[in-house]
Amino acid sequence: MEAFIYDAVRTPRGRGKPDGSLHEVTPVQLAVQVLQAVRERNAIDTADVDDVILGCVAPVGEQGTDIARLAVLTAGFAETVPGVQINRFCASGLEASNMALAKVISGEAELAIGGGVESMSRVPMGADGGAWASDPNVAYSTYFAPQGIGADVIATKFGFSRDDVDAYAVESQKRAAHAWSEGRFRKSIVPVKDVIGQTLLDHDEHMRPETTMQSLASLKASFTAMGEEMPGFDTIALLRYPDLEKVNHVHHAGNSSGIVDGAAAVLVGNKAMGEKYGLKPRARMKAMASVGSEPMIMLTGPESIADKLLKKAGMSKGDIDLWELNEAFASVVLRYMQAMNLDHSQINVNGGAIAMGHPLGATGAMVLGTALDELERSGKGTALINLCVGAGMGTGIIIERV
Repeated sequence: MEAFIYDAVRTPRGRGKPDGSLHEVTPVQLAVQVLQAVRERNAIDTADVDDVILGCVAPVGEQGTDIARLAVLTAGFAETVPGVQINRFCASGLEASNMALAKVISGEAELAIGGGVESMSRVPMGADGGAWASDPNVAYSTYFAPQGIGADVIATKFGFSRDDVDAYAVESQKRAAHAWSEGRFRKSIVPVKDVIGQTLLDHDEHMRPETTMQSLASLKASFTAMGEEMPGFDTIALLRYPDLEKVNHVHHAGNSSGIVDGAAAVLVGNKAMGEKYGLKPRARMKAMASVGSEPMIMLTGPESIADKLLKKAGMSKGDIDLWELNEAFASVVLRYMQAMNLDHSQINVNGGAIAMGHPLGATGAMVLGTALDELERSGKGTALINLCVGAGMGTGIIIERV
């Protein structure tokens, strides 16, 4: 059975409290607005939706319990529609979309919604705690260090300088600004509104199109202190990678993904359900997978998942027209291009999370929607979308435009 993508929407990526446009918007409200948009844009009877799966990386506080089910009920969906929250760290939104597609392929669902939500201003990253960083037995066996240290180790190990990562960041800002100026995101953006219907945010708020190499050069590396001083994570990194003399700290706020709030939803289903509502499939799923990778450096999973996806789909690198990889840190994408022998013109053509921000649980679904829109805009046929994942994983999908 084939699984089709019928629609993909997202909120703008916005800043929360205290100075952002989304400071009064709760995570449930963000999720509700994308679910309502999917319903209204496609004129579906929500009683036909077999499941709603939302990624959320910090499911505590205002994002706690089962935010997917709460969003379903608050959005006015039929009470028969279940909802489930899942967490695969930064790839949660794509994993949720993949799970929705898998339910369709298996026959468990005829119509489903995947996506994600994260309000990083109201529920800070790491608020959910966990044994990875706090239990010495777990931390020791995995050479635990924060992701920023892992990103700097990637830069060191694979030869990327401060100028390299800054140049990538400047280009991300330029591409995102150009994409917005041409309206390339217009089809998918759902403006965030308040309770009386007034628009609070209709554009990605984190962008800094005026960014230059000179302005980035003024920023201090963000992870030097935690690496070289207390608690000294560079020592752990060098135990894992003894071939390195030292860790070259090159990442900072300007070449790392931005902390923002946002939500996204992807409507998927089988052929019969599309015909019932007169919906034209926008893309079909060709292959999807997840993979584990080395947990200390943790951010190199995408190259492995790309190989796995191509093999599963019976495709070669030359069969892919468009590549999308979440810009968690600049070195992640630079290493991916190096490993896959990709030119920068082939990947993240409309910028990424360095410019627009990375609302953890939602980003994967957002990137999927961005690729879908770009395939249609450019008339291209296939896209490979993937994300690096905390603790050493990768999640991806290949889609084909219909």
